[in-house]
Amino acid sequence: MTFQLAFFDDEYRTALFPLAATRPLCEFRFGIFTVREKWERHLAVSSSTLAAQSLEELWPFTPQAGVPLIWVNGRVAPSAQLAAEVKALGPGEALIKGELLVACHAGTDHTPLVLGGSDHLRVNYELRETSAEAIVIRRLHDLFTQNRRALQLDFELIAGGTFQSPDATCTIIGSHPVLMEPGAKAAGCIFNTTEGPVYIAAGAEVMEGSLVRGPIAICSGAQIKMGAKLYADSTIGPGCKVGGEVTNSVFFANSNKSHDGYLGNSVIGEWCNLGADTNTSNLKNNYGPVKVYNYAIGGEEDTGLIFHGLIMADHAKCGINTMFNTGTVVGVAANVFGSGFPPKFIPDFSWGGAEGFTEHSLHKAIETAERVLARRNKKVEAPLRRLFQLVFERTASLRRF
Repeated sequence: MTFQLAFFDDEYRTALFPLAATRPLCEFRFGIFTVREKWERHLAVSSSTLAAQSLEELWPFTPQAGVPLIWVNGRVAPSAQLAAEVKALGPGEALIKGELLVACHAGTDHTPLVLGGSDHLRVNYELRETSAEAIVIRRLHDLFTQNRRALQLDFELIAGGTFQSPDATCTIIGSHPVLMEPGAKAAGCIFNTTEGPVYIAAGAEVMEGSLVRGPIAICSGAQIKMGAKLYADSTIGPGCKVGGEVTNSVFFANSNKSHDGYLGNSVIGEWCNLGADTNTSNLKNNYGPVKVYNYAIGGEEDTGLIFHGLIMADHAKCGINTMFNTGTVVGVAANVFGSGFPPKFIPDFSWGGAEGFTEHSLHKAIETAERVLARRNKKVEAPLRRLFQLVFERTASLRRF
């Protein structure tokens, strides 16, 4: 039976700020694909999004009239078994995993989904419990701690695709494949596939002298700079330019870390730029658990992780030689520069560094975004301008410098 998907965000959304401030949860990327792309590939159907009010201009809810609709939780990445169980849902049935609502079949009723507390439905559905594997995003660090498994599941999704052999100047160590799509480039590189495949999408380039360990994904249009050292369990999103040393980190799209410097156990949003020799600490000197700022509670919480680097939201920038402490969170359109370690939480639209911060002008932040997007032949359209203003206004209380 033909059906369509509609993604929703549940009550965890605020805990996933600042990355969720500028996108629905289904647009989070880890593994190779975004959550939306994973579901669409598994089920071969179209989808729409019931986004938060601040995002609905950029992601309008546009279901196809008359086509049955299945709601899917945007922070749940599927396994093949989970996707099959969602596909098997009948009208009026909901799939749960413990207390988590995974999906529900609304039939041809496209009324926006309403949730009660703890993700429970406010309307009567026949509940079906699933034991299928799912990767559930509860905190931003899940994007890098679960990236190895996300990569493995996405490698299954692209199995049977068309791939070309790497250039003869490349050295391959290990028995897993280097999966190069037609149009990808790699020459004079060393690929270690002992622990998993290396995926290089069409239009991506891995420059000479690069050292790459799988499992790893280098997505469409990405550029890996000469001599880069990329460790396993990383995702370099579409259009990103990455150099230096990177381990177990996720880049969403169109962000740059083009030069030397270390990034580990981190998540970088879209349209970010890390200046030359930017370094992130991902381990405390006492090897203790890392605390990280959580927007939902308005303060730090213990992640229970020993390794946790940088979370950087969309359109944030940092200057050359920036040093980030373990577990630093940088908000939307923040601009960080100067010597010394800046605070571990840098609010959205902040301007400054270790010596102090002021408020980053909304006008100047948009101006910068216009220049950055123009370099990729894109424009800052009116809906994005309004989103900038909404985030700026909503986070004003955090900028008490």
